[in-house]
Amino acid sequence: MTTPFHDEPGSATGPVPPPQCPAHGMGTGPGGLRRLYGPEAEADPAGLYAKLRAEHGTVAPVLMHGDVPAWLVLGHSENLHMTRTPSQFSRDSRRWRALQEGSVAPDHPLAPVFTWQPVCSFAEGATHERLRGAVTDSMARIDTRGVRRHINRYSNRLVNDFCEEGRAELVSDFAERLPMMVMCAIIGMPEEYGDRLVQAARDMTRGSETAVASNAYVIGALDRLVRRRREAPAEDFATWLVEHPAGLTDKEVSEHLRVVLIVAYETTTNLIANVLRMVLTDPRFRARLSGGHMTVPEAVEQTLWDEPPFTSILGRWAVGDTELGGQQIKAGDALIVGIAPANTDPVVRPDLTASMEGNRAHMAFSSGPHECPGQDIGRAIADVGVDALLMRLPDLELSVEEHELRWTGNFVSRHLVDLPAGFASSPQQEIDAEPLPAVARSRSQADWEVSSPVASRRRSAAALPAARTSEQAESGEGAVVPAQSSGPTKIWHAVVRWWSGH
Repeated sequence: MTTPFHDEPGSATGPVPPPQCPAHGMGTGPGGLRRLYGPEAEADPAGLYAKLRAEHGTVAPVLMHGDVPAWLVLGHSENLHMTRTPSQFSRDSRRWRALQEGSVAPDHPLAPVFTWQPVCSFAEGATHERLRGAVTDSMARIDTRGVRRHINRYSNRLVNDFCEEGRAELVSDFAERLPMMVMCAIIGMPEEYGDRLVQAARDMTRGSETAVASNAYVIGALDRLVRRRREAPAEDFATWLVEHPAGLTDKEVSEHLRVVLIVAYETTTNLIANVLRMVLTDPRFRARLSGGHMTVPEAVEQTLWDEPPFTSILGRWAVGDTELGGQQIKAGDALIVGIAPANTDPVVRPDLTASMEGNRAHMAFSSGPHECPGQDIGRAIADVGVDALLMRLPDLELSVEEHELRWTGNFVSRHLVDLPAGFASSPQQEIDAEPLPAVARSRSQADWEVSSPVASRRRSAAALPAARTSEQAESGEGAVVPAQSSGPTKIWHAVVRWWSGH
């Protein structure tokens, strides 16, 4: 089978629908190719994958925003081959023929995803090994038990904010805030930055009209952090990158910090929200969890199969002419890692209702040399955070009917808009007043094996301080997050998903 697009975006074999055809602006575009964007695709992504699989097999020609062509890889084995064979499918976006020819504009909504940057997720060979080595070595220095204490304490602090009210919106009140609080502690960012970085990260990953300004805000904050760590090292991830023997430049350090911060935030936010949704809406799931037959880590793993944080991600470019899944791929073609469709591939998962307990063969974190080096941190945040929330509020119940829940997103991700819940009002808990433990590692990597911790029995109503610290005032870090827009480009959940694998 020959490629239906190898000349320019939107070109394809087959007839082009007339201007008044209902296909325009809906599920199909030029040449009858299915769009991965728009209301139809976003409303039923699973249905779209099924149609594409039936029409094309394990690799399907599709259209991204602006009718830019790409290949969506649906098969589990095909995704593994693509992500594990960089000699055929590179992460270097500069190979994209459409980009070279100028048919993809620099201001395309997916530009934050495909624009080449000096980070390991866009590199191959020796450059990838140097940059990736600095990241993995620095992550190996993280004290996993200390981080879990951070997670538990921050979780209880967040629960204190709403436990007396008897109701909460678990996405904005908990799932969106916890990952950023933890990641700020890990990389060495002042705690007061948490909420402002949540706003900026959410804005930039939605591809809104203010996404570029929000991205600049994040980069500015990280640039200042890197300069401080050059002058005053500390026991944090930023310092370890700065001091690594690989000799990263300040730009390389700040760009890698941005990748770690944004990817960890986005994936873990979605994971926590999806785990909580399953707990609150699936009676069998809740019964097993409450009855002790399913631990929270097992619940997290099942969610990674059923509702991965990212459904797919643009991120491979053909090095030369090749074949994949019966399709003829041309040099410079863009390919999309199909995470959700791979997880539901009938070849590896014929019964979608079957428990996947103990099986980590999912594609939620991709695979190959660019697999996520921090995936266990995300698992730990979700595990400890959800466990702490359920221990504090064991009678948590969904406040609306399941069909009333709302989603946003596109082919990259489905994001749960809100998750309103009710529970019996309970008093706040005291949080230990002493400083949080350092994040420097003193234990083996096996400590990342997650088991549900005992919730803190101390009580406190500590709130996130809103004032700027003196350090921020001196460095200008109290800058305001750009005002955010909710325009039509919001459909894009354009998110950096460079390090995904397991």
